[in-house]
Amino acid sequence: MPDVNLTKTEFVDLFTAYVHRDGADKLLNYLSDSDFFTAPASARYHLAEQGGLCRHSVNVYKRLKETVRREYGENYASTFGEETLAICGLLHDVCKVNYYATEMRNVKENGVWVQKPYFKVEEKFPYGHGEKSVFIITQYMRLTAEEAMAINWHMGGFDERVKGGSYALSEALAKYKLALLLHVADLMATYLDEERG
Repeated sequence: MPDVNLTKTEFVDLFTAYVHRDGADKLLNYLSDSDFFTAPASARYHLAEQGGLCRHSVNVYKRLKETVRREYGENYASTFGEETLAICGLLHDVCKVNYYATEMRNVKENGVWVQKPYFKVEEKFPYGHGEKSVFIITQYMRLTAEEAMAINWHMGGFDERVKGGSYALSEALAKYKLALLLHVADLMATYLDEERG
């Protein structure tokens, strides 16, 4: 398991290097005052461990940058901009801030019952997933339409709205290529880079 403090330092270094718009400092303060740097990325699946959410965010940022570079060549940064890639990759899952709780449960190990911690979802603001991330970010700084669409639809076909029959994802992916690229980067980070429990 990576060191939580090293992962936090990497995230903060990337964020401060690339995100310079008004309110970015306030958003970073919000993340620092929350459990963002210590929370898991999921309750049971990828990076279900302390610091997993921050690690996942850094992984998605790196995959997004790599994917955009592969699609658009060496001038990739002029297509969307370094700041946009950092915002989308690093902040797509801020909806998971203060989202998990730790509880204890009995588990049998070597024939003996022992108590072990586990993560469970404890949603305090049920606003959705991608749309909740957009809502939180825009409390502190403005997003472009491209950024908002990418973050809003980063779950792709796993989004509850799509499962409910919405066709808006298809329209978003057709109009905003970064939404597709962020979804692909999220999948790559989740299934190629991260341990699944």
